[in-house]
Amino acid sequence: MLREHRPREHNRVTSVELFFDLVFVFAITQISHFLLAHFTPLGALQSAILMLAVWWVWVFTAWITNWLDPEQTAVRLMLFVLMVAGLLLSTSIPKAFEGYAFEGRGLAFALAYAAMQVGRSAFFLFSVPKSETGHRRNFTRILAWLSVSAVFWIAGGIAGGEIRIGLWLVALLIEYVGPAMRFRIPVLGASLTADWIVEGGHMAERCAGFIIIALGESVVVTGATFADAAWTATTMAAFLIALLGSIAMWWIYFHIGAEAGSEHISKAEDTGRFARLAYTYLHLPIVAGIVVSAVGDELLLAHPDGHSGIPEFSA
Repeated sequence: MLREHRPREHNRVTSVELFFDLVFVFAITQISHFLLAHFTPLGALQSAILMLAVWWVWVFTAWITNWLDPEQTAVRLMLFVLMVAGLLLSTSIPKAFEGYAFEGRGLAFALAYAAMQVGRSAFFLFSVPKSETGHRRNFTRILAWLSVSAVFWIAGGIAGGEIRIGLWLVALLIEYVGPAMRFRIPVLGASLTADWIVEGGHMAERCAGFIIIALGESVVVTGATFADAAWTATTMAAFLIALLGSIAMWWIYFHIGAEAGSEHISKAEDTGRFARLAYTYLHLPIVAGIVVSAVGDELLLAHPDGHSGIPEFSA
C-alpha cells in the first residue's frame, strides 16, 4: 500500500487527491466569510484558530498520501471518509464558537477534526506492514501526539466562550510543536527527519494545489461581490485592483517560487527536514495571507467610495 519512491522521479498528484482537496475550497470560503461576519479582534483570533486547524488537517493528509498510494482502494476509501468528516468540519465553521456542546457547532467541529487527525494516523498504522518498522514507529509517535491534542479539541468543543478558545489554542500548540520536536515520546524518543522520505515533486505539487484553492477563493469573492455592486468607475477600479492583486500573488508564487522550491526539495539530502519547514510551516502564512487579502478585496468592493468602518470589539 506504500508508494514506491524512485530517486529523481516524480509521483503525479492523483485525481482522488484533487477530489479530496475540493472539500477545502469550501473550508477556505467558510473561513473568509467567518472573518467578514466577525470583523473584530476576537473574530480575527477565532478565524486564526480555524485557519490553523484547516491547514494542519490538510497538510497532514498531504504527508500521508506522500507515503500511501492513493490508487489503492483502501487508501481511496480512507480519503472519502476524510472528505465526509471534512465537510462536517467545514459546515461547522460559521457557528464553531457559539454556545456550549450541542448549542452551537463547536463540538461537531472538534469531533470532526479529531476524527480526521487520529483516524488517519491509525489507518496508516493498520495498513503498513509490520516489517516497515521505521514508518510504524514514526506514526506511533504521531498518533500519540494527536491523541493528546484531541482531548483538548473535544474538551473545548464541550466548553464554550473563552474556555473553548483557550483549550483549542492548547490543542493547536501541541500539534504545531509536534513536528518541530520530531514527535518525541517516552521509550521511542524522537524520529529522525532523514526517515521522513518525501517525494519532493509530489509534495510541492500538492501544496501548490492548495495555494490555487486559496487564490480561487479570492477570485470568486472578487467576482461575486463585483457582480452585485453598482458598476461605477470607482467600483470598476476597485475590481481591477483586487483582480491584479490576485494575479500578482499567483505570479510571485508560481512564476518565481513554486518551481524553484520543487527543484530544491527534489535535490535535498534530507527531504523530510526541508518539507517540514518549507511546506508544512512556511506555507501557512502564505495561505492565510491570501485569505485575508480576499476579505480585504470584498471590503474594498463593498465600500469603494469610503472607509468601511471596523465594528467595535465585542465578545
